[in-house]
Amino acid sequence: MPARELLGEMLLESKQPAPALEAFETTLRAAPDRLDALADAARAAEVAGDREKAKSYYTRLLTNCDQADGDRPEVRDARVFLAQK
Repeated sequence: MPARELLGEMLLESKQPAPALEAFETTLRAAPDRLDALADAARAAEVAGDREKAKSYYTRLLTNCDQADGDRPEVRDARVFLAQK
């Protein structure tokens, strides 16, 4: 796991979603399709109240995982979020 992604996890657990999102986005600049970073960035954006950014990351995640098993928590979370209005 990249260091910035670990930092993002710690920040998210510390209830600091905005800086966590920045850390995940840094990871995504280096590895644009990294599944964990997409899922975590979406979650951080959602917790930070940025529904548009969360929607964008969840959509990218599902696009990259269109053949993935629906039992993966990341895929399930993305589908649930995107099904909400």
